[in-house]
Amino acid sequence: MPTEPTYEAIRYDVHDGVLTMTLNRPERLNAFNGQMMREMMDALNRADGDDSVRAVIVTGEGRGFCAGADLSSGGDTFSHPEADGDTYRDGGGVLSLAIYNVRKPIIAAINGPAVGVGITMTLPMDIRLASTEARMGFVFVRRGMVPEACSSYFLPRLVGMGRATEWALTGRVFPASEALEAGLVNRVLPPDELLPAARELAREIAANTSPVSVAITRHMLWKGLDAESPMAAHRVESKGIYWRGKSDDAREGVTSFLEKRPAEFPMKVSSDLPPYFPWWEDEPF
Repeated sequence: MPTEPTYEAIRYDVHDGVLTMTLNRPERLNAFNGQMMREMMDALNRADGDDSVRAVIVTGEGRGFCAGADLSSGGDTFSHPEADGDTYRDGGGVLSLAIYNVRKPIIAAINGPAVGVGITMTLPMDIRLASTEARMGFVFVRRGMVPEACSSYFLPRLVGMGRATEWALTGRVFPASEALEAGLVNRVLPPDELLPAARELAREIAANTSPVSVAITRHMLWKGLDAESPMAAHRVESKGIYWRGKSDDAREGVTSFLEKRPAEFPMKVSSDLPPYFPWWEDEPF
């Protein structure tokens, strides 16, 4: 088993095939800074290459999920005088792209306030669960800023343009119940039920599915958001059916079903993805 790394701004805990990544700056409501970004990027890369990690949960330590960017630098928090405006890249966007490109399913367990990058980082995650104590807000215009972390791409696709513009143009903070009604989160749960529900979902994936099929399916859904027609989806799905259909995983999936026993899928994400993966044009990040 790989040695679990030591981080400061996050915690990295793997149990029963599930990585729980905990944002760990509770004294600042887990406010996002450069160290947290770098550690999350490293953790995602580590998990993506570790076949023992089948699913990822992201949550926050203490009473907050992530209060947004760390504003302790004052009025110059968002100033980058050393950067070139033509080549500067938003750190939240770099993280969101990494999440988008990961091959493992990611569940956000939003345990408390999640504003700014604290909510935008969850948009490319696959499932969002929220505590009744959670509050969310795309507050950028109230700070003289604009949306980041690729949220102008993800948010309208998740909740529709009408709700996205309402939230982004007012910058108001709203309760988990409103996020549920809009489809931003899948479920709202009492605080003590949030992590158990996230773990139950993650374990269902880890215990019952082919990791290679999950990796391919995750990207079929996300990359399919920009498919130009059903025919584009048909082409990708046909490749998947062809390559998966003759795989050891497919044989095991059918045989285990007929034999009425749990499947033991032999193929690994690290070594057994089909030759057409990735079928989209990779962007460096």
